[in-house]
Amino acid sequence: MSLADRLAAARRAEQAPAPQPTAERTGALPPPREALGKLKARATQALFANLGSRLTDTTLTQQQLHDLVRRELATIVAAEELPLTAEERTRLSQEVIDDVLGFGPLQRFLDDDDVTEIMVNGPNQIYIERSGHLERSRVRFASEQHLRNIIERIVLRVGRRIDESSPLVDARLEDGSRVNAIIPPLAVDGSTLTIRKFSRDPFQTQDLVNFGTLTPELATVLDACVKARLNILVSGGTGTGKTTLLNVLSSFIPEDERIVTIEDAVELQLQQPHVVRLESRPANIEGRGEISIRDLVRNSLRMRPDRIIVGEVRGGESLDMLQAMNTGHDGSISTLHANSPRDALSRLETMVLMGGLDLPLRAIRDQIASSIDVIVQISRLRDGTRRVTNVTEVVGMEGDRILLQDAFEFDHAAGVDSEGRFRGTVRPTGLRPAFADRFQELGIAVPADAFVPSPRAGR
Repeated sequence: MSLADRLAAARRAEQAPAPQPTAERTGALPPPREALGKLKARATQALFANLGSRLTDTTLTQQQLHDLVRRELATIVAAEELPLTAEERTRLSQEVIDDVLGFGPLQRFLDDDDVTEIMVNGPNQIYIERSGHLERSRVRFASEQHLRNIIERIVLRVGRRIDESSPLVDARLEDGSRVNAIIPPLAVDGSTLTIRKFSRDPFQTQDLVNFGTLTPELATVLDACVKARLNILVSGGTGTGKTTLLNVLSSFIPEDERIVTIEDAVELQLQQPHVVRLESRPANIEGRGEISIRDLVRNSLRMRPDRIIVGEVRGGESLDMLQAMNTGHDGSISTLHANSPRDALSRLETMVLMGGLDLPLRAIRDQIASSIDVIVQISRLRDGTRRVTNVTEVVGMEGDRILLQDAFEFDHAAGVDSEGRFRGTVRPTGLRPAFADRFQELGIAVPADAFVPSPRAGR
């Protein structure tokens, strides 16, 4: 073949269409992502249409319901005749089941024990907290309506509602995880959902010791404080672990006592047999039927409680709680948002004034000083760990000022290690609190050196 013939043959080969792969040669081609998305949407709609009311049939167990959905889904996917690999079928099946029975793309994070918080900022932006650090997920919702459907499913399960007339709501999941949702027009960039997860297995005292939140010595002292029926206020910022610490403190309550818990959304996981749980209720669409925390605190006084535990004080109910603590319901425990024990008292004063009663400040402070015995301050440090930083005794009044005395204080002077983690722990200040005498009177055993500071490691 001449050079001219070879060049002509090369030009014809370049202009010829490329051979198409056949199923025999390459196997079935994987469907594009868009086709999978459309198949998922069709399968979800078909499941709702085919199963209807059976999806909410209370006579079916969770396993039976999942099996029913899987069988129906297999039939629907087979009818589509779209070539799928085994991995694609498994992923498609799980995503559809999550949409139909679970919480859509969030379900994988709810099932992941390492994820402690989920933050959804509109349909295309999901952040998660893992080991105290935020990270953005690649997962997203199909649309704003998809996100709204998941939010409505969450709030309806606990008898709440969310719509344009009531665009924000606090709710909870079945495991007690806290949920806050806010939708347009208040949320400008799309519906926002925040889920603070609770452990399926409630943390015990030893867990907090292992995390470094408490020391064994401090755990012993807090146990004695609860058994001595001291009134305890747990103070801390958002996400510091106040409710977790409240759960642990509540576990020290003897099992022969009647406990009444009062919360906006039920989160506490008490293990005692005699627990009455009360939950506030928002107003209905006509603006009626609201039952506030304050109403429940007042009602609880008629329920013969040995202990009253208020999940969090936020307003006028703080005065009713203080009065309950000061009129025979000692040993009560509550939490509030504050960054230090002194700030906690200031906030408590402000919240009492929110109750609408024209009380002089001196009278409010007298009430606080005679009601609260101990403030336990918990903080989230820069390294992401949650630590008890102060255990502070409310000593009494001096003039118009409430006197506080730290029995334990976090040792910030110990510095940080090479990984940026704080070396310090919460240590006794060396000042023996007055409530230590109460331990002796009641025969509650506490080590003699519990309030004696030990030398720092390395000194």
